Amino acid sequence: MQRRNILNFLAGGAMAIGSLAIASGPAAAQEVTLRVHHFMAPVASLPSKLLRPWAADLEAASNGRIKVEIFDAMALGGRPPELMDQAIDGVVDIALTLTGYTPGRFPHSEVFELPFMMTDPVATSLAYQQMIEEDFQQSEFANVKVLTSWVHGPGIIHTADGVTKLEDMTGKQMRGPTRIINDLLGELGATPVGMPLPAIPESLSKGVINGTVIPWEITPSIKLAELVHSHTEFSGKEALYTATFVLVMNRASYDALPDDLRAILDERSGAALAKTAAQIMKDADAPGRAIAEAAGNTIVVLDEAETARWKAASQPVVDRWIAEMGGNGIDGQALIERAKALIAENGG
Repeated sequence: MQRRNILNFLAGGAMAIGSLAIASGPAAAQEVTLRVHHFMAPVASLPSKLLRPWAADLEAASNGRIKVEIFDAMALGGRPPELMDQAIDGVVDIALTLTGYTPGRFPHSEVFELPFMMTDPVATSLAYQQMIEEDFQQSEFANVKVLTSWVHGPGIIHTADGVTKLEDMTGKQMRGPTRIINDLLGELGATPVGMPLPAIPESLSKGVINGTVIPWEITPSIKLAELVHSHTEFSGKEALYTATFVLVMNRASYDALPDDLRAILDERSGAALAKTAAQIMKDADAPGRAIAEAAGNTIVVLDEAETARWKAASQPVVDRWIAEMGGNGIDGQALIERAKALIAENGG
C-alpha cells in the first residue's frame, strides 16, 4: 500500500487527466502523451505485436499529437494485480491486464473463463467485447473506459512429469491465473496455486509448483519448454479454459481528450482491436508449440473419450459459478447462454 501511495504521489498532476500538454500559441493543437503499463516481457507477442504497432498507428493518425509510452514488465512499479487500480487511480493512463488478477471483482467477465466455454479465440473475443459494450462497461467496468478486450487461445497443461489422463492431475501443484481456473484445477484433483505469469519460472525452478496452465503463445517469453518437458492438449473445438484480457483507460484521461483525438482513439479500439489482439495470440500458439517440439518435449493430445471425462469432471465448477452469481443477483445461466450464442454468431 505504501508503494502504491508513493506511485500515486509521483504520478500526480502529470497523469491525472491523461497527461495533456497544451502547446503554446493561439492556433496550437493539444498534444497528448499516454502511458501504457503491463506485466509482460517486451518480447511477448502482445507488447511487441499489438501494443507497439497500435501506438505507432495512433501517433501516425494524429499527426504526432498522440504519443504513447509503453512500460513493459511492471516497469512503473507495483504488482500485476495492481494494474487495474493503477488505471482507475490515474497512476497510469492505460493498463493491459487480466481481469482474473483481481478475483471476484469482474464476475460477469468470468463467464468466458468457464471450462470448455471458449472455442475460437477470435470469435470468443468478439463476443466478449460485444457483451462489454452491451452491459459490462456500465456495470463492472464503470470506473474505467474499456478500450478493448479479448481472450487467448486454448489453455494447455504443462507439467514436469506429464498428464495423460484425468487421474494424473491428482496431487500436482498447479499454477492457475484466475480464481475460476484455480477452482477448475482443484476440481480436477490438483492443488491450485494462484500467481501472475511473471512468477511462473522461479516457482517452477524452486519446486513451488510442478506444473502450470497457459496457452502456447506465452511459453517462449518465459522459456517454459526449458522448465517442463510435457504438455497436454485436448480434442474437440472447446478449450479447457481461456482467460480474459482488457485494455483499460483512466476515465479522466479519456474524458479529457480533445474530441478529434478521442475519435481517433475510438476508431482504433473496440471490436477491431479485439479481433487483432485475439488473432495475434492465436497465431503465436503454433511457434510456441514448435519450440517445445524442437526441444524434444512430449506433447500429449487427449482423445475425445478422455476429453469428455474432463468435461464431465469440470461441470461442478460451472454449477458453483451459476449458484454464486445467483447469490449476487446475477443470472449466470443467462450470461452463459448469451456468451455461447455470440461466440457462435461470430463463427466459433
